[in-house]
Order: sequence, then structure tokens, then C-alpha cells
Amino acid sequence: MVHRGRLRIQKEICIAPGICGKKIILEFESVYHNAEVYINDKKAAFRPYGYTNFYVDLEGFVDFEKENEIRVIAKNTDQPNSRWYSGTGIYRPVYLWVGEEKHIPLNGVRIRTLSFMPAVIEVTVKTTGDGPVKAEIYDGEKRVISEETQAIKNTAVFRIEIPDAKLWSCTHPNLYTCRALFGEDVCEETFGVRLLEYNPTVGLAINGERVILRGACIHHDNGLLGACAFPEAEERKVRILKENGYNALRSAHYPCSKAILDACDRLGMLMMDEYVDVWYIHKTEHDYANYMTDWWQQDLKDMVEKDYNHPCVIMYSTGNEVSETAQKKGIELTGKMTDYINQMDGTRPVTCGINIFFNFLSSIGFGVYSDDKAKKNAEAAAKKAAEAAAKKAAEEKKRQDGKKKKPVGSEFYNTLACMMGDRFMKCGATLYPCDVKTRDAFANMDVAGYNYGIYRYKHDLKKYPNRLILGSETFCKDAYAFYELAKKHPRIIGDFVWAGMDYIGEVGEGCAEYSDYNFAGEKPATRMTGGNGRIDLLGKPRAEAAYTRVAFDREKGPFMAVMPVYQKEKLRITGWQLTKALESWSWRGCAGMTTTVEVYARAATVELFVNGKSAGKKQMPKKNCRTVFQIAYEDGEIAAVSYDEHGKTIGKQTMRTAGPETILQVKPETDFAKPEGLVFIPLQYTDENGIWKPMEKHCLSLSVENGTLAGLGSANAYVEGNYTDDHTVTYYGEAMAIVRAGKSGTVRVTVRDESRKYVVEIPVKG
Repeated sequence: MVHRGRLRIQKEICIAPGICGKKIILEFESVYHNAEVYINDKKAAFRPYGYTNFYVDLEGFVDFEKENEIRVIAKNTDQPNSRWYSGTGIYRPVYLWVGEEKHIPLNGVRIRTLSFMPAVIEVTVKTTGDGPVKAEIYDGEKRVISEETQAIKNTAVFRIEIPDAKLWSCTHPNLYTCRALFGEDVCEETFGVRLLEYNPTVGLAINGERVILRGACIHHDNGLLGACAFPEAEERKVRILKENGYNALRSAHYPCSKAILDACDRLGMLMMDEYVDVWYIHKTEHDYANYMTDWWQQDLKDMVEKDYNHPCVIMYSTGNEVSETAQKKGIELTGKMTDYINQMDGTRPVTCGINIFFNFLSSIGFGVYSDDKAKKNAEAAAKKAAEAAAKKAAEEKKRQDGKKKKPVGSEFYNTLACMMGDRFMKCGATLYPCDVKTRDAFANMDVAGYNYGIYRYKHDLKKYPNRLILGSETFCKDAYAFYELAKKHPRIIGDFVWAGMDYIGEVGEGCAEYSDYNFAGEKPATRMTGGNGRIDLLGKPRAEAAYTRVAFDREKGPFMAVMPVYQKEKLRITGWQLTKALESWSWRGCAGMTTTVEVYARAATVELFVNGKSAGKKQMPKKNCRTVFQIAYEDGEIAAVSYDEHGKTIGKQTMRTAGPETILQVKPETDFAKPEGLVFIPLQYTDENGIWKPMEKHCLSLSVENGTLAGLGSANAYVEGNYTDDHTVTYYGEAMAIVRAGKSGTVRVTVRDESRKYVVEIPVKG
């Protein structure tokens, strides 16, 4: 799924003569990357960063007497330039804006909450000239207030009290619309009445109530759909993560799309928008370090302007694991970026995610990226791989290549963490030199971003009494410890697990896999995803999501997950992957085999019952909500019962073995499709009662009538082929198809396995 090369996109548009003399602007939400925009063969814009929106003023470029050609070139031949799957070209929307001679410029309306009791907002409207400006506030279709004032020096400022206002919060995401009118121009902005506070006393508060960020890091891709930011996919991602106990997202490691911000506003999900993964030190040979020094101010300006009116945005991050923060130059840059954002938006704090231990290692020369070193290692690996291919079998080739390739830059740190485990990174962060190499950069932020530094929290709360601490990137297994600490210490404001949802690229750090689903021995290039999301690539919650819901005290449990009974290999699970257990008791043919059952609960004790007989009882750990049983598997029923300290039952979960019959369930997530909209169709093998059968492994092929196949695949980190193929292999009995509907009529989807055909019809409704 790597897109490379020089991508040229060309479109002809006819601009009506009636808009001659008006302001015409093109907005590109994102083009990856090194984008060049030509209007009628004249170069109108260049933007190197592939993750931020930018604008092209068409004045002097368009001809109102003829058709006009827009040509966009995205150059992505400079590989490698990213540590994950970037996609290529125009993967977010493009807008053509037309303004009257007297108009409100783009991003010219800003709304901020001054107080919530009473609800008072400030509306600032920029204009291209002086004159009367009107501001109207709507609750749905109902206008609740209207005020008019004069624009002086191209600015009108309103102070508006909203009577009986509905406040915006994660639990009640109430939204209003502000309509600004200037001359013939009308601009509408959605907003929420949401006052943000952050200080050592309250920690982080929204409308006077303390909020603990139960966060998840997410990449920009949409799984089987690749990099494109389809609104339905962005909203689905937010909805699934919220249903699983998260109240905040970190856009890792680049500014997020407008579609996901809109979804967060509507659904009540908080957002920490992040700028970039590199500053001036490379992590890969051709990454953004070549441009960042010259472009960071414009990039940050565009990010802040995009985010400003969204109530969901509660924090900005200037970077991720940038080892520059251990250097004098980088410490100064940290402060400059924090100050610059604060000048543009003084309502939200600024942080930066620092890997505390790796900051220290980089300061003494370990893992520092070198272009020359990277090239030499790549050339040597390629040469030896070619020699090995002629002499050895595929598995031997893989082993030899793995020995001879030396990681550099961020790959060095990922490799080290995979080898040494999560405790190595967290314990390393407690060393005194790690404090020395981070304290000055942390002092130049509003909130200190700790990547994998939970063992420092208690120490640093005492040493730095005014420091706000954020777990900007964390391991899943630390969710319980974090939440218990945060409840006691307001200055620990939140946690963002790596990762909330699985993503394409950055393969290997989380995808320990059994050999029956691991094709890497024969085809090393088939690793496709990180494999470490609490939600898998298809949007299905893994067992780790159940653990997290309990750890965050969203649910008491108990919840069970079972290691695949028939799998007897010993896997080296990395810190980013909590478990390979599945929420199923359907393992026919494995009777008598010893299996591992995990139980997640907030309780004093838990007990397992298999077919009505006790299989063991355990006290829950005092510092965790996860315990493990080793029991013999039997077909039938397993139940977990949780008890309080007095032995009273407080919860129960039951799982049953699927029956002998096998059916492929083809059930779209929605009852109908919107015209040309996306439909997500889970494919799951079950019995006739719908009980999941994870031991079913089949090859599926799919065809679509009155629509197109947008993506097809499974949650396996290893993939034979591509997500654009019309066939896939199930992963533990599951896969997914994503279909784009036609404009009307009925979409007909046909799925075939080795022996049967399954058909589903989806009506299209406007």
C-alpha cells in the first residue's frame, strides 16, 4: 500500500463571467506532498507539508472568457519520507470559495466563550472594509439572538449573552450556529459554549468541571480505505472510540482533517491536534526536516485557524518524540512555537510529546539518524538480499536480512523497545539524566507531554509543583495505573494510548502473530499495519478495549478474553500489544487443552465456571483490573462472576461455544446507503444463532452491482495482495467490505467462499 511517484491531477473548470471581479480562492485540505498548483500553466502555489490545509488566491491566474485548467502535482518519489502510510496526492477535499467585493475573509469569524454562567461569547468578524456587520446566533433553525455593529479598521467585535444556553461537553455536545453578515456576504460557523481552564489547581476543566483525558492516539488513515478522509469513515472512527470509553483523541502526528473535527464536535469527543513528527533532525531520509524550519509558522497558523471555532479542540501539540528538545536550539524552538500558538489562540494549552528516555539516549549519540548511515545500510541490505535470494530459501533469506540490516533514527528506538519491552523504556525514563534532558523543554510548554514516562509521574509532581503532566503516548497495560493516579492528582490531566485504532504502516512494533496468519517468512513485504490498536483495522474492539473500559472505570466488568486454544506457539508480544486473547469460547476440537483466560473487572475477587462447575477463583490484583486463569477447555459455556469484598455478586459475563453449523454473516452496519455514500459491511463466520467462530479461515471473493468496492480485507497485520483486491482471507473468521453506493436504486453485494454464495441488498436513499 505504498504510493510513490509523481502524481499529476488535472481538472478544467468554467468560471462564470458573472463572478468577474470577485475574490476567488482555492482551498486544499491536504495534498501529500511537495504540492505544486498550476492555474493555466502558471505556478500559483507550492506547499511542502502534506498534512495541512493551504489556500491559493486565483487573482491574476483565471481567464473569465474561457475554461480554466487547474493542475496539481504531488511529488512523492523522495522515499522514504514518512514512518507510516502517508498516501499520495489529494486525499482530503478541495473547495472553491467565491467572495463578494466586500466580504468576510476565509477564517474571518472567530468565536470564543468568555463565561458559561451566564453564557457569554465573543464573536470577532474580520472584513475587507468598514461597514455594518450583523451576527446572528441559531439553535438549530431557531434564531435566538441577533446583534449589529460597525466594522472599524476591518474588524467587528460582538459580546453576546446567550439566554438559557445549552453548554457543550463530552456528555452533552450541544452546538450553535453563528451567522455573520457583511454586505452581500454571509459566513456560518458552528460552535459550542465551552470554557476551558487549565492550571495546577483544577488540572483541566470544561465549564467548571474537571475532566480527565481518557485518550487514544490515531493516525490519519481509515484502514481499508487508505489515506482518504471520507466523512463517514472519520465519524465512524470517532463513534467507535467513544463507545469504548475514550473521551479524547490525539491526531498523531499531523493536523487532523476538518471532517474528524466536525464529527468530534457532534459526538462530544475532545481533540489534541498535533503539528508534526519531525523538527530539524531527520527520522527518515526525506522527511519534513528539510522544510520545517522555513515553514513552521505558516503551518501552525493554518492549523490554529482550522481548529479555532471547534469546541472539541482542547490542546495543541507542536511535535512528537523530537529529540531536538534535548538541545539548546530545540529548547528555544519549543518556546517559540508555544508562544506563537499562544499569540494566535490564548484559550488552549500547548504541549509536545517527548519520549523521555530516548531524549537522553539521543543526547549521547544513540539512535541518531544519519543520511549517510541510512544509505549505506540500505545499500548493503539490498546487495546481500539479492545474493541470498539466489542461494537460500525464503525463510533463510528473511533471517539473514534481519541480522544484517542496522536500524537508524526512529527505527532504532522502535527496535530497541520491541526487544527490551515496555518496562525498559519506562524504567529508563526515571533516570536522573532523563530529567536533565527534558526539564527545560517542558518548562517551555503549557503542559508537559510524557511519552512512556508513567514511572516519573509521582516524582515529578513533587519536584515540579506547577507542572501539568500529560501522558501524550502510553502503553495499554498502564491504563489502570494512570487512571488511579489521575483521580488523586489533578495535575495529571490525561493519557493517550498508542494506539486507539490500528493503522497502515509503521509495521511490526505491535504485530506479534502466529505462523498460520504470518506470511512474512515467504513474503517479507506483506506486513501492512502496526497491529497495535485497541480497535482493530476493521473497527472491531479487541479484548484490550474491554480492559481499557474497565481500567477507566467506564464499566465494572467482568469481561473475559481467551487465548486461541489451538495456538501453541510462544509469541514475543511487544509493549504496544497487551494480549492476543479473543472474546470467544468457540474452539471446537480443542477439548482438554489448557488455555489462558483473561478476566477484566473492578472487583475484590472473580471466579470462572465451565459448564456450571467452578474452574477457579482469584483475588483481583490491588494495582490492576486484569487477572489470568489457566484452565482446561471444554465445549459449552464459560462464565465469569465478580464479587465485592463481602462476597456479594456484582457482575457476570457468559460466553458459549458456537454450534456445528457454519454461516457467513454479511450484515451492513446501516440499513440503507446514502447516494454515492460508503457502506461498511462486516463479514463474520458464525453459527445459526450468530455466535462467532474464530477458527474459520476462508478465502472470500466479492462483487458489487450498482456500486463500487472501496476496500476489502481483514484485521491481520500481514496481507497477501492489497485492500483494493476483490478477494481476501479471513482473520479469525472475520473480514470487512466497504462499498460505495450508486446514486439511486439498490446496491447488490455478492460474497463467495469455497462452497457457498451470500447476497445482500442495500437500498439507496437520498
